[in-house]
Amino acid sequence: MSIPGDKPFQPTKSLGPVEPDFRILIVDDDPALRRTFPHVLAHPGRSFDETGSIAEAIVRLEQQHYDLILLDYRLPDASGLALLDWLVERRRDEAVIIISGEDAIDAAIGALRRGADDYVRKPYHVAQLQRAVESTLHKGALEKANRAMSQRLRASEQLHRYLVESSPDLIFTLDAEGRFSYINPRIKPLLGFERNALMRRPFTTLVMPEDIDRICNLLNQPSRMPGESFNVELRLRRSRGSSIDDCVTVSLTGLPMLAQPGDGRSAGLYGVARDISERKRAEEIISFQAYHDQLTHLPNRVLFKDRLELAIAQAQRRTGALAVMFIDIDRFKLVNDTYGHAEGDALLRAIAARLSTTLRRGDTLARLGGDEFTILLPDINVPEDAETIATKILDALAAPITLSQGEYRATMSIGIALFPRDGTTAEDLTRHADIAMYQVKRSGKNAFRFFDPTLNTHHHERIALENDLRNALLRGEFELHYQPQVSIARRQIVGMEALLRWRHPVLGSLSPNTFIQVAEELGMIGEISRWVMEEACTQLAQWRSAGHLELRMSVNLSPLDFDKRDIVSSITSCLTRHALPPGQIELEITESLMMNDTADVATKVRELRSAGLSVAIDDFGTGYSALAYLQKFPVSTLKIDRSFVRDLDGPSTNPIISAITGIARGFALDIVAEGVEQPEQAEALQLLGCDVMQGYWFARPAPAHEALEWLAQPARLFAGH
Repeated sequence: MSIPGDKPFQPTKSLGPVEPDFRILIVDDDPALRRTFPHVLAHPGRSFDETGSIAEAIVRLEQQHYDLILLDYRLPDASGLALLDWLVERRRDEAVIIISGEDAIDAAIGALRRGADDYVRKPYHVAQLQRAVESTLHKGALEKANRAMSQRLRASEQLHRYLVESSPDLIFTLDAEGRFSYINPRIKPLLGFERNALMRRPFTTLVMPEDIDRICNLLNQPSRMPGESFNVELRLRRSRGSSIDDCVTVSLTGLPMLAQPGDGRSAGLYGVARDISERKRAEEIISFQAYHDQLTHLPNRVLFKDRLELAIAQAQRRTGALAVMFIDIDRFKLVNDTYGHAEGDALLRAIAARLSTTLRRGDTLARLGGDEFTILLPDINVPEDAETIATKILDALAAPITLSQGEYRATMSIGIALFPRDGTTAEDLTRHADIAMYQVKRSGKNAFRFFDPTLNTHHHERIALENDLRNALLRGEFELHYQPQVSIARRQIVGMEALLRWRHPVLGSLSPNTFIQVAEELGMIGEISRWVMEEACTQLAQWRSAGHLELRMSVNLSPLDFDKRDIVSSITSCLTRHALPPGQIELEITESLMMNDTADVATKVRELRSAGLSVAIDDFGTGYSALAYLQKFPVSTLKIDRSFVRDLDGPSTNPIISAITGIARGFALDIVAEGVEQPEQAEALQLLGCDVMQGYWFARPAPAHEALEWLAQPARLFAGH
C-alpha cells in the first residue's frame, strides 16, 4: 500500500450530488401496518416490498438488494434479531430500523449492538417514524455516494489520498516498531494533537494507561494469522489531559501490513479508529436506567439482587456474615394523599439522601419501588453491627424534613435478616427481612426488629387469613350478633348493637379483633362495612315489623370508611331502601377518628347528623379527647369504655366516669356504659347518673333469633338482677 503524501487533493471535476432511488422492505406480521407504512412514508423515488416473516424476508433479500429494512422485533417464525445476524454474516449493507412493542431496555441494546441503525418503539408517532427513516436513508445515500466515488477513484493515488484525508475516521499507519508513519488530519479535531507532533512517536502515546496492556497483548498475539485484521475498543486521550473523563472511546480496526507477499513478518499496521463516544454514553445511560431507580438514582431491585448474590458468594468463601435490611416509610400514603405525588417524590429523595449518610463504604442502599428500600450490609461481625446502623437510620430521620408545603417528620419500620442464620439465598434473606419489617408495622412502627423463625409461622398464618378473608363475603361466612342495650330505670331494651362475627370454616367463630385490621390493610373494610350496614338495616326492619318500633340499632364504622366520599349517601340510601327512620340508627365511631381533626371528617359527621342519624363515640376517654373535639363533632352519645367499668365497685372509685357523665350532661349527650359484668358495677353506674348499659351481666352477643326472644320477653334480662 502506498502512503498518501501531504499535498491536499484538488478534484478536477465535481462529482455532483447523487439522487438515488430507494427500495424499502417492510417485514411485519401485521398486514394493516404493512399497508400503512407506504402511505406515511411515500416519497418520489421510493418503492416498497412487504413480507410477514423472517423466512420470506430472506428469500426477498437473496433476490434483491434493499436500501432500508423496516423490521418488526417479534415475528411468527423468529426474532428480528435473527435477520440482523443473517445480514451481518453475509456482510450485507442494508440499513435496518427495528420497530418493536418491546418495553425492555435490553431489547433496544441487543438490536443496536447487532447493527440496527435505529430503534422505534410501538406505539409511535408518525413524525417519529418519518424522522427515523429520513435520517437513515440520508446516511445511506451518503454512504452509497461514497462507495460510488470510491469505485471511480480507486485507480487514482491522488483521489485515494483525498478520501483518506477527508475521512471522518482517524486513519493511520504504524511502522514495525509501532510508531506513527502516517496520520490523517482527523487527529486534530478528534484529540487536539497536531499530526506532525505525533510522527515517529509510539502509538501507545495516545492510549489511556488502563488500556495499554490490552492493546499490546492484542498486537503481539502469536495465534493471529499473518495479515489477519482485528477490532478492539480503546480509549484515546485528548491533548489537554489524561484523566478518564478527558478521553475518546474509539472502535479500532487494525490490519497488519506484511513485509512481502507470503512473508509472515509484519512491516507495520494500517488502522482505522472510529469515534464511538456518543454511542458508549448512550449505552451507559441505557444501562444506568436498567439498573437504577429513576427517582432517587439508587440501585433498583435487579442491581440490589445482583450485589446481594455476589456478597453471599463472598461470605460463603470467607465463612463470613452479612445483613439485609428491609425498610418501609410509615404513613407514606398520607403524604401522597394529602400533598400530592410531587411532594411524595420530594420526600422519597430526601429520605434516600439521609439514609445514604448512615451507611459504611461498601454498603448498598436500593429502592425497590414505592416507599420500600433495602440495604445490604456486608462484613457484619456481630448482630450488634446491624443494630447500630438501624439505630443511626432512625436517629437520622428524627429531624424534620423540609418540603415545599411545610415540615414533615418521617419514621421508618425496619426488618433485619442475617446471613447465614436467617437464610442462605438472596430471596430468603429479603423475604425474611420483609417479614420482620411487617412485624414492626403491627407493633407500633418507628423501630427495627431482627427476623425470628417464629415470625415465619405467623407470616404464613397471616397470609392464610388474608386469603380466607378475601373469600369470606362471597362464601357468606359473615354474620351479625346482637347485644342489647338496656335501661335500668325502665327495665327494657332500648337498643341493639350489631357486632360482626366471621364463621371461619376451620378456626370457628372469630371476633372483629382478629380480622378487622387485616381487612383495613387489604382495602376490604369498605365492602365489609356496606354488608354490615345492609344486614343491620334488614334486621331492624324485620324487628320493626314485629312491633318493636322504638328500638335503636348501633352499627360500628371504621375510620377508613370516612375516606370514602359517598359514605353519607351510601348510609342514607340504605335507610331509604328499608324504610327506616334515620333516628333509629346510631353510628359508632372511634375516638381516634375524632382526634384526626380533619375538616373532611367533621363535615361528614355533621352531614350524618343533619340526615337525622345518631352518632356515638365508642370507647370514650381512652384517647384523652379534648372538649374542643366535642364542639367540632356534633355527636349524640358517649360510650364509656369497659376498661373504666372493669374495676368499678362504688360510685367514688373511678373519677374518670364521674368526669364523663359530667361532660355528657354539659353537652346534653346520652351515655351508654359497656362491659358491665357485675351487679356492683351496674349499681355504681346508676349512682353516677348512667342509666343505659350493656354487657355480659345482661346478655352476651347472640344471633338474631335469640335477640328476638329478648325483645319479646325483656324481663328475662333482669331476672335476678
